[in-house]
Amino acid sequence: MGKASRIILGLRAAGWANDEILDFILWIATGEEQYRPRSSKQQLSR
Repeated sequence: MGKASRIILGLRAAGWANDEILDFILWIATGEEQYRPRSSKQQLSR
């Protein structure tokens, strides 16, 4: 199993939704702020 697969499985086990995982990976790859992970408080205030 590759490193990327282990990261994805670990994030799923931690309770992350697939959309959150995808945004996280896009943020790592692109650095675009729109994909940056947000804390629970920030998500509620959007």
